[in-house]
Amino acid sequence: MLLPHAQTLAQARSYIAALADQALKLDASSAYERVLLELDRVHGDECPALDTEDLTDDRAILLACARSAIQELEDYGVDALSVELILAMLVDAHDLDIG
Repeated sequence: MLLPHAQTLAQARSYIAALADQALKLDASSAYERVLLELDRVHGDECPALDTEDLTDDRAILLACARSAIQELEDYGVDALSVELILAMLVDAHDLDIG
């Protein structure tokens, strides 16, 4: 994995972890964690560390940033279907969080 790919993956993981930490419901937090697990699985568990310090508390911004970083992973060779599955899981987690 090249550095730009690792940086994008680290950003996606960090935003999702922040969403999990800030979730209002336990089910939503667990759903965000499943998104992280799927993201890690797609990358063969070759995953950079999380860094959630200094991230915004605005969950809408975190969601938008996570979505953007996940979509960008396609540019680094991640299968488009895997990206769409992860994005769908992210939306489902968010729906649990706000619903």
